[in-house]
Amino acid sequence: MQLGLERCLQEPHEILEGKRFGLLVNQASVDAGFRYSHELLNDRFPGQLKALFGPQHGMWSEQQDNMIETGHSLDKRLGIPIYSLYAQSRKPAPEMLEDLDVLVIDLQDVGTRVYTYIWTLSYCLETCAEQGIPVLILDRPNPLGGLVVEGTILDPAFTSFVGRASIPMRHALTMGEMAGFLNTHMGIGAEVHVQEMQGWTRSMLWPATGRSWIPTSPNLPRYEGVLLYPGMVLLEGCNLSEGRGTTTPFEVLGAPWLDPLALLDALGTPDLPGLHLRPISFEPTFQKHAGKSCGGLYLHPTDPALLRSYNATLHLLQAIQSLYPKDFAWNPPPYEYEETLMPIDILTGSSSLRETLTQDAQVLDAASETDRADWKTQITPFLIYGE
Repeated sequence: MQLGLERCLQEPHEILEGKRFGLLVNQASVDAGFRYSHELLNDRFPGQLKALFGPQHGMWSEQQDNMIETGHSLDKRLGIPIYSLYAQSRKPAPEMLEDLDVLVIDLQDVGTRVYTYIWTLSYCLETCAEQGIPVLILDRPNPLGGLVVEGTILDPAFTSFVGRASIPMRHALTMGEMAGFLNTHMGIGAEVHVQEMQGWTRSMLWPATGRSWIPTSPNLPRYEGVLLYPGMVLLEGCNLSEGRGTTTPFEVLGAPWLDPLALLDALGTPDLPGLHLRPISFEPTFQKHAGKSCGGLYLHPTDPALLRSYNATLHLLQAIQSLYPKDFAWNPPPYEYEETLMPIDILTGSSSLRETLTQDAQVLDAASETDRADWKTQITPFLIYGE
């Protein structure tokens, strides 16, 4: 398999010929030899790379959490600016692009709507359309594959920086495919080019690529966390710890008042499809319940092809809310710059889950079947890769 980056180095896209370009990257933007995209492209196109851009968490993935902004800086080796796209504004300012002929984007996404990199992409498309600057996407795999879709489509009334367009939680698109979809469905009208991968198919999960997982952000250090993230990210909307402040975020859940054995009894099984639940205690070093012993569960993906983390998390939240109605609570805003809407609502894409969680989790998940079918119809014209 070859990444878009690797193909660009071997067979450069014609849009780069003799052009000054900026590059949106972070620490996961590497080739098969773990060499950074910005260094490789600078060597391949001497004197043409004029600016770097970093998404949420910063170019080096240093900042931990939402609404912790990154300042602008300078790449001392290359002598070019690094503009933060998670600072006073999430949208690049026109002056950041004034010396550029092309904007190149080489970001590793995680295949989940609320991961902000696709929305940083959308803002870049908007500014580039306004300034008449073409965009080149160096495509990378969706680590969750390109077949499985989870969650309902976002209600436009609940748009935010974790959802600027109506897509489901697990969307099954690569960054290149998502760029085409957003450019059309948001009416952006940017000039978009994609340097395609070679050898990636929609059925491939990350391990099938043969590449090591490089943390795309501080709290996704392991691929297991990426597998669980489309569901476990919902815990950011409530008072359960999702494992921030531990070495395995999004792979554990818990709270000081939670009894893991009682929770397993309520579930009636330690196993959900593709997933095993192990009772544990853990103590976060920061964020929710920092310094307190939490009873909880460790989530072990046993069959990634069967795992549906969104549905699994619905089962867990439903059982916990039933067991601990006085302890469990939804978090209030703000969350990702949204000051009014409930965090769980912008995470799930509507108020429906919060209002109906007491229903059977299978019923809740089945309610999104129509959305999933509709989504697959919508994205068909933008698919680049086959089975």
